[in-house]
Amino acid sequence: MKSQSILVTGGTGSFGHKCVARLLADPDVKRVVIYSRDELKQFEMAQRFTDRRVRFFIGDVRDRERLTHAMSGIDTVIHAAALKQVPTAEYNPFECIKTNVLGAENVVQACLDAGVTNVVALSTDKAAAPINLYGATKLCSDKLFIAANNVRGWNKIRFSVVRYGNVMGSRGSVIPFFLEKRKTGVLPITDMQMTRFNITLEEGVDLVMHALEHALGGEIFVPRIPSYRIGDVAEAIGPQCQHPVVGIRPGEKIHEEMITETDALQTIETGRHYIIVPMLYGHTAASLMERYCAAHQGAPVAAGFSYNSGKNTEWLTVAQIRELIRQHCDPSFTVDA
Repeated sequence: MKSQSILVTGGTGSFGHKCVARLLADPDVKRVVIYSRDELKQFEMAQRFTDRRVRFFIGDVRDRERLTHAMSGIDTVIHAAALKQVPTAEYNPFECIKTNVLGAENVVQACLDAGVTNVVALSTDKAAAPINLYGATKLCSDKLFIAANNVRGWNKIRFSVVRYGNVMGSRGSVIPFFLEKRKTGVLPITDMQMTRFNITLEEGVDLVMHALEHALGGEIFVPRIPSYRIGDVAEAIGPQCQHPVVGIRPGEKIHEEMITETDALQTIETGRHYIIVPMLYGHTAASLMERYCAAHQGAPVAAGFSYNSGKNTEWLTVAQIRELIRQHCDPSFTVDA
C-alpha cells in the first residue's frame, strides 16, 4: 500500500467502515476516497474518521462520468457498492440490475480510463448457482470483472473478486435482526434446516487485502469459513423466545453455495482459501491452472468438490455464536439464565 491512493465504492456501509479503519492504520496509505450516494452517511462517517487523508465523494456507480472523475489519481479500487437485499431486488428488479450490473461495468470502464492498477470487487455466496435476482446480478458483476482482464491491453491493471457468505453483524443480516426481535419474545425462523456461511467483517477485510496483494488477475477468492444453523442462531440469542417457523422468503435457499461442482473444475485450494481460476482469452484451462497453482502455492480440488453451507466440515456451536456476538456485534450481549 506504499503511497497508494485508494477509492472504496459503497464505502459508508459496514464493510466500508471496517476497511477504511484498516487502511488508515497503514501510514503508507496516501489517500482514501469514499465514493457513495448518501450524504448523511458520509457526514456521519466523517465524524468518526477525521484523518486528513480521507476524502468523501458523492456519486453513484450508475454514473460513469462521475466515477471516472472520482478516480483521478487513484491507484486501487475496492468495489463494495451494491443493492443486496434479496426481497428488495425481487420487487425492484431493474433497479438492482442498474446498480449491480451496469454499475459494475461503469466501475470497470472508469478504472481502465483513469489508469487504476488494482481492482477488487466484493461478491456473495448468492452468486453461485443463483436462484434470486440479487445473486444473478452479482454473478454478472463477477463475470464483468473477470472478463475485464481480457481487455486491459498493455495496462498494468489487475481485476479480481472476493466471494464470501453472511457477514456477522452487518446491517440487514440475521443476527442484528434477532438481537432486536428478541425484545418482543419472538424470533421468526424461516426454516429449521437452513444453514449459512459465517464471516466477520475483519475476516472480510483480510480477504480483500489478500486479493489486493496476491491476485494475478481474474481470480475469485473464497475463504474457508464455518457454517451455522439458523436454529442455533435463534437458540444462541433468544433461548427463551418463541421460534415460529414462517417459511423462506422469495429467492432464498435452504443452503448457500460458494463453489459449485462445475466451478470446481477450475478451482484450487490453499491453506486458507479456495481460488476459482479464470478462463482467459488465449490460454488453455490446463496452462492457467498450472500458472495459478504455482503463483498461489495451491493444488486443484478433488473431483466432485463443491463448497456448500449445509455440507461444510466446520460448524459454529451455540456457545461459539454467543461469543462471536459479544466480540463483533454487542459486547454487552448476555443470555438470561
